[in-house]
Amino acid sequence: MKPGIHPAYGPVVFRDRAANYAFLTRSTMTSDKTIEWEDGNTYPVVDVEISHVSHPFYTGTARVLDTAGRVERFERRYGRRGAR
Repeated sequence: MKPGIHPAYGPVVFRDRAANYAFLTRSTMTSDKTIEWEDGNTYPVVDVEISHVSHPFYTGTARVLDTAGRVERFERRYGRRGAR
């Protein structure tokens, strides 16, 4: 790799605030906030809104929306547009 053009790549803790879960990985992201990890070292911490622990797709709580049923219910309630 060409020196001096790539961002620093190092250990970072990503913390999912919704699920109270954190994991240590390597990334180019940086942060001013730090956290002391389980191994006793201090790492930069990046707060995320959602991760694999809290995302509905991975947790199995995803809902399937019945869009066809909603359209039919709307047409029953308000009638078809243009029908006189």
